[in-house]
Amino acid sequence: ALDRNELHLQYQPQVDAATGRLVGVEALIRWEHPVAGTISPVRFIPLAEEQGLIVEIGEWVLYEACRQMKHWQSQGLHNVKVGVNLAGQQMMHENLLSTIDSALCISGLDPHYLDLEVTENFLIKQPELLVPKLFKLREKGISISMDDFGTGFSSLSYLKKLPIDTLKIDRSFIRDIGSDKDDESIVKAIIVMCHSLGIEVLAEGVETDPQLQFLQDHNCSLIQGYYFSKPLP
Repeated sequence: ALDRNELHLQYQPQVDAATGRLVGVEALIRWEHPVAGTISPVRFIPLAEEQGLIVEIGEWVLYEACRQMKHWQSQGLHNVKVGVNLAGQQMMHENLLSTIDSALCISGLDPHYLDLEVTENFLIKQPELLVPKLFKLREKGISISMDDFGTGFSSLSYLKKLPIDTLKIDRSFIRDIGSDKDDESIVKAIIVMCHSLGIEVLAEGVETDPQLQFLQDHNCSLIQGYYFSKPLP
């Protein structure tokens, strides 16, 4: 797929919950196979990790996302960040920082418009190796988001030590807003905790008016989901 240029990116908008203004897009990889058609990342990403190809794929995503955002800026799009997911193996790779520097340099994208998304589970497994890298990235002006928060073994002690700009609440908690009081309580607690730590909160998987209203009422900063837009070419 890499060799034949069968991979492409789609971008899902992230909006300010209070104003509805576009503030970011998350880059999401897609595979269009000439025979099998569209192959879901749920199928091919775990396989790529197993086969040791995820670092190469992740580098392609990083270069392509930076190139696309710089192109949009040249067309007049301003003050919008592009979010790129980093796989665990990418985080561990010795060339991570130089690869990111190269992607920014070749594309000409200012580091302030790149947001790197990392998963909490991997950070907590290898903090002594990964946390220094995150601080170096932050020093360059790149922002850091923690993805899928609350789905694994969340460690609040690490949260206060990590250079996190945005915490993304997993869609599994957002889905049952309006029908599950426990999920609502968890979402409210996460928002309050993040505000006290100076961290922005992004809710993933927002699809309905009641979900949006609840998040606005409790001062969630950012929204991502089908309510506003599906991922777009």
